[in-house]
Amino acid sequence: MFKVVTRGFSQEFERWTDALETANGLIPNCKGFFDEIRVLERGEVVWAYTRWHKYPQYVGPGTYNRLARRFLLENSLDPDAEAGEPALDSPTIASDDQAIFDKSPQNSSQE
Repeated sequence: MFKVVTRGFSQEFERWTDALETANGLIPNCKGFFDEIRVLERGEVVWAYTRWHKYPQYVGPGTYNRLARRFLLENSLDPDAEAGEPALDSPTIASDDQAIFDKSPQNSSQE
């Protein structure tokens, strides 16, 4: 579901928490101005770090809030998080994430 990509490194993750930890761990290796670390969700960039910005950037409207909620759900619903066994079969995470991801500007109500 999530993929961390940078020059010479690419790895896929099921959990947002694991992808974020890996991406943050790669920041010290991002030394050139044109080096970039990206986290992709379903092929779309949701998080990026470059030397041009002081802090990582969340890409897209509502991305930070959606991923923050996912982070909290992954860590609150997963009693085995310490053991490294993700509880991704949780219907709460799947339904909340899918409902938010599927919203599009064309389907929203206009006032």
